[in-house]
Amino acid sequence: MPHDPGTVKLVGAGPGAADLLTLRAARAIEDAQALLYDALVCDEVVALAPAACVKIQTGKRAGRASMKQETINRLMLRLARRGLRVVRLKGGDPSVFGRVGEEQAFLNAHGVATEVVPGVTAASAAAAQFGFPLTHRGEARRLVFATATTRDGTLTDTGWAADREATLAFYMGRNQLPALAARLVAQGRSPDTPVMAVENAGRADARAMPGRLGDLGQALAAVGCEGPVVVVVGEAVAHAAAFSDLEVPATPVEARS
Repeated sequence: MPHDPGTVKLVGAGPGAADLLTLRAARAIEDAQALLYDALVCDEVVALAPAACVKIQTGKRAGRASMKQETINRLMLRLARRGLRVVRLKGGDPSVFGRVGEEQAFLNAHGVATEVVPGVTAASAAAAQFGFPLTHRGEARRLVFATATTRDGTLTDTGWAADREATLAFYMGRNQLPALAARLVAQGRSPDTPVMAVENAGRADARAMPGRLGDLGQALAAVGCEGPVVVVVGEAVAHAAAFSDLEVPATPVEARS
């Protein structure tokens, strides 16, 4: 189907592995004439774009230089107005802490149509990869996606922390997670609540760190993580096989390729 000039596709690349792309996402990348992709998108996914496609890495990785959001917005607009088939490729799902709302609003305000293509988000990838549910009858009736830090770098509001029937999935803020765990305990969540911290969820080099909420800071400090980390908190996490013999914070569990 022909792609109308002046349209930008905001596409979720999933958590990293190319075979977790949706068919719609893969087709959008293969058809792109201009690809603006985040640093966490793997080379295998970027390679799906045609050789003649203009490929621009925008950064967006914690602690490293990235394009300003305003620059990315203007670049998408300029490329779309040239009549190119533009794909803005984001890790995970664009609607989960992917600034898709900001980019949509900007492009639409300038007369450029947008289409969002969803992707597998990190919490879902972590749960599937390491064998635990995000919801579970009788244990986890609700699922909360939250960022660990706010826009100005402070800890996120966690007023819902004491809800024992909610699974909490925290994105970003890797260096703030020990402080976040302490806040959750202070607000009523048991320090014995099962926790699974997963680095590089969905990728072959993923690592899982099962433990208890009260020991989260100690576990992360002992291991040292450089990749993106999602932390899942709640009773349902204990269904992972990695929890079967857990008494103290465990050494990382490597994903099997």
